[in-house]
Amino acid sequence: MVEAFIGLGSNLAQPESQLSSALSALSKLENSNLLSYSSLYLSKPMGPKDQPNYVNGVACLRTSLSPLVLLAALQNIEQHQGRERKEQRWGPRTLDLDILLYGQESIQLPELTIPHYGMKEREFVLYPLYEICPDLLLPGDVALRELLDNCPLNDLQKLTTSLEIQAKTI
Repeated sequence: MVEAFIGLGSNLAQPESQLSSALSALSKLENSNLLSYSSLYLSKPMGPKDQPNYVNGVACLRTSLSPLVLLAALQNIEQHQGRERKEQRWGPRTLDLDILLYGQESIQLPELTIPHYGMKEREFVLYPLYEICPDLLLPGDVALRELLDNCPLNDLQKLTTSLEIQAKTI
């Protein structure tokens, strides 16, 4: 079993509900347990500015799924919640689930890069990640706290929304 951190984002079709549903789906993944998840955060879109703001968070899973099987499961959840993959990068979407970290592994595959290629500069990843795992060391012994020290908030706002998920029974 390994701890995997999953980035969650949505800016369409009631984003808070989308993330709540995604967390419920994560809690029901085979051979996995949802350990924790952050508060939700409102962030400005990275891509085209003519789209709604995003709602983001981070979840931690303990899983025995391999990285590629986990990626396929996350993409299945995205598709189930109406995600349409388009040519436009960083465009609006109902749900975006990214594997940020998979234990201490570094993976470079055409379909998967871990640690996630942009996470070290993204406030909407680092702040929620810090909330659930402040002492985290990333692969290469990079302290999450050090990354945060060099990452401005950029109008990131913590939401007061309280998430309710339907967790699996053990």
